[in-house]
Amino acid sequence: MSNEDAPTPLKEAHDHAAHDHASHEDGEHAGHDHAGHDHGGHDHAHHHGPGAHLGTPAKRLLIALILTASFLVVEAVVGILSGSLALLSDAGHMLTDAGALGLALVAQRIADRPRTRLHTFGFRRAEILAALVNGGVLGVSAVWVIIEAIHRISNPPPVAGPFMLATATLGLVVNLAAAYVLGSGKRESNANVSAAYAHVLADAAGSVAAIVAGIFVTVFHLAVVDPIASILISVLILWGAWGLIRGSVNVLMETAPHGVRLRDVEATIRAVSGVSDLHDLHVWSISEGFPVVTVHVMLDGTAHGTDVARRVSERIRDAHGIEHVTVQPEPPNKSRLISKERLLRRESKSDFPVAKA
Repeated sequence: MSNEDAPTPLKEAHDHAAHDHASHEDGEHAGHDHAGHDHGGHDHAHHHGPGAHLGTPAKRLLIALILTASFLVVEAVVGILSGSLALLSDAGHMLTDAGALGLALVAQRIADRPRTRLHTFGFRRAEILAALVNGGVLGVSAVWVIIEAIHRISNPPPVAGPFMLATATLGLVVNLAAAYVLGSGKRESNANVSAAYAHVLADAAGSVAAIVAGIFVTVFHLAVVDPIASILISVLILWGAWGLIRGSVNVLMETAPHGVRLRDVEATIRAVSGVSDLHDLHVWSISEGFPVVTVHVMLDGTAHGTDVARRVSERIRDAHGIEHVTVQPEPPNKSRLISKERLLRRESKSDFPVAKA
């Protein structure tokens, strides 16, 4: 394994603004000293290190997996003994949920790893990939339920209603407990947990449909209600699956985060004193809840690049709630650059005026 591949954690809680970036040896380019390549002076206090955001979600995923996997065995056995195809279908749905939760848990563990010299943003997008797969599986399972329901409408099988009703009710309790576990705790934005949460809620909806069908089968002997209710619920499941897939694809395609308009960010930057123009403005997300902004700003010569970069970062953070901001200041033209030697003499002798921000 090469040194780049080795999972050596990178120190993250340092101030990027303190970097002199001395590798730029061009004397005239030293005019803005490249220290203005700033991340807002917030010293990365939000820490992208291991476990900062993901430890609690991983624990909740494990609890939900245990609950779901334990009950699907019970539901499958009762479904076979009672002759209830609805319970067997719901057990299959719970098996899909268990697989999805297992995948989500693995992805969460991967995302929990510290960033390395090769994976400089860490492994946060593992949760996005898992959410994309979960959304696809959820959609496929909903289509399968619809097909089965259509077949059952024309020829509904005999079902032992009381067993079906009791098991479906217990299944609803288990699903609601799993949903409570996944939805409790800190309200961080996490696509992986959101996908698992959607799976569990979809299965809870399936349990509600099974309960309603169980009541009609037991009381009114109308077995045809079961497939009808399953179709209605599956349509809702498909809608949720589409939302998961669309959100995951948006992150992977690096579209602007939901609720953030590029024109508003641009207006915020242009309103900062010391900025004459901007270019290469990019707004995207590494994962859900981790938006990023990068931009090159042209200086108007009234302030130092470091100060302008810090003000831009602070304004973006205050106006749009985006913490991870990288600003590259650029001089307006070459003739107005300050030479390296003149910059170094500034502390000993004020031979040129420096405008205050």
